[in-house]
Amino acid sequence: MISNRQRGFTLIELVVVITILGILAAFAVPKFITLDTTARTATINGLAGSVRSAASLARGMSMATQNAASVTMEGGSVSLTNNYPDASATGILLAVNTTATGTDFTITAGAPATTGTATWTKVGAPTPASCEVTYTPPAAAGATPTIAVVTTGC
Repeated sequence: MISNRQRGFTLIELVVVITILGILAAFAVPKFITLDTTARTATINGLAGSVRSAASLARGMSMATQNAASVTMEGGSVSLTNNYPDASATGILLAVNTTATGTDFTITAGAPATTGTATWTKVGAPTPASCEVTYTPPAAAGATPTIAVVTTGC
């Protein structure tokens, strides 16, 4: 005897599977959309921590060497203002080791270095001006630098 049984899925089984996949996709897609925003925000917050650490390290080295003009960090001479790095390419940008604009950030150094600001803007952010870290050196001796983090446009 020859069997006429066919193998495969019925139309109802296929419709049920497609419906389940559609429901799963409706819940999963919004989760994946927010991942890039979360990643950019984490990158900005990580950079802000690096800027704070570099400024504190430069201050500590300045106090230890009793040199308020410059300190040597990783072979480079970091310019200081009030014992903290200034906002120039040879100041905080050198201390953080981000002296050139790369694929992650657009970097602008302060002019003048002692009263200007250094800004790292995240490349690829929906609103780059609202996804950045800004460093302002201290205005007076004994003051601390201002490090502002904006993540609303990440």
